[in-house]
Amino acid sequence: MTEQGVRWTADRVLALAPDAASRAAGSELGAAGPWSAAGRSGEGVVWGLCEGSGGTPYRTAVDVADASAPAFTCSCPSAGFPCEHALGLLLRWAEGEEGVPRAEVPEWAGQWITGRRTRAGRDRTADARGSADPGAARRRAERRAERVTAGAEELEQRLADLLRGGLAAAGQAGYGLWEETAARMVDAQAQGLAARVRELGALPDTGPGRPVRLLEECALLHLLARAWLRRDRLPEGLAATVRSRVGLPASADGPPVRDHWLVLAQYDTPDSRLTTRRIWLYGTGSGRTALLLSYGAAGRAPELALPAGLALDAELSAYPGGGQPRAALGERFAPPAPTTVRPPGITTARALARYGEALRDDPWLESVPVTLDRVIPAPDGGGNGGGNGGGWQLADADEDAALPLSPAALSRPGLWRLVALSGGAPVRVFGECGHQGFTPLAAWPEGPGEAVPLC
Repeated sequence: MTEQGVRWTADRVLALAPDAASRAAGSELGAAGPWSAAGRSGEGVVWGLCEGSGGTPYRTAVDVADASAPAFTCSCPSAGFPCEHALGLLLRWAEGEEGVPRAEVPEWAGQWITGRRTRAGRDRTADARGSADPGAARRRAERRAERVTAGAEELEQRLADLLRGGLAAAGQAGYGLWEETAARMVDAQAQGLAARVRELGALPDTGPGRPVRLLEECALLHLLARAWLRRDRLPEGLAATVRSRVGLPASADGPPVRDHWLVLAQYDTPDSRLTTRRIWLYGTGSGRTALLLSYGAAGRAPELALPAGLALDAELSAYPGGGQPRAALGERFAPPAPTTVRPPGITTARALARYGEALRDDPWLESVPVTLDRVIPAPDGGGNGGGNGGGWQLADADEDAALPLSPAALSRPGLWRLVALSGGAPVRVFGECGHQGFTPLAAWPEGPGEAVPLC
């Protein structure tokens, strides 16, 4: 407990991030290294000095007295709000006394908090960014849209120049070309475009498939930029998807759906700055498959944990966007409990068709969640017949069809767990089906039995 109530978790702090780039940078700043003179008061003020690229540290302060509407200030030039320094400071604060000790409020932080609370006046629940004023919120959204539009137009010109000069020139220019372009997209507050540009720079420098992959990714980036520039002509669902892909923040505004949600899979994707946890759920009543995302700061596990094989009586609210499976977890009516209930399965042919249909709503979609029924894992005859250098597939037991496993699946120990579970007999498998193949995440034996995690 804090003076203001229950201390925030790291997951709650990272949920404030306006985009993935700020979330990752804030997670990195949650370490003790860059901070000095950090403190907290009994009145709900947290402050600190964070080292930056210049000689003067950034002054960062957060008002957490009203947990529903925290307010932020920072002397950094970041256009994101809250900035990565505010997120990093809150992550330090979330650690408790060890992260941010009790101290006397410095003069600069005291002046800010006094002025802010005076301006708030009688309406202390108003958002510090002025969201209580619809007109101000609309003008901010319009200004950001103008910046993103300018960034998309610049990106279109850069892609045209790249193709005009030939893809070979991009390889000779090295990663600096992409990083400079990504920085321009960050300046335009189009973090989604920036992330895709960085992915281009991360493609392998050599290999027979690189030119094709580079051309494909450039085409998808071009499609996203053009979609943003013509978003007013798109159906609302696709327009919402474009806004999300570009990097505009969105909240889960769909109506809450209460259901008994089967936990199909849970797996983490760590990097040096952030751990992202993906949890796949299936509603036994609604028939919907939903994705929960949870984040942990560098070196910390995300707060939300729902292992495969459990069932959860809860409400979920969907995020906007055509065909988007992401949802937010709402009220939980009972603790998660083990279950033997399974999601219904489909054939491999239907799984491919489902991925094709999903691409109409989101052309940038990497994969879709599907459950395959009565499939048998088997070598596909390539390489050495099934080792890390060979291919594997999931073959339909009742049809002459199969799905290749993705490269990611071949590098995971879950493949051998799946092979052992099957023993040559059909199994039901849940996973992600996309252009690179199928990645199994959980499986059930042909007879009675609980879910077996594969990730």
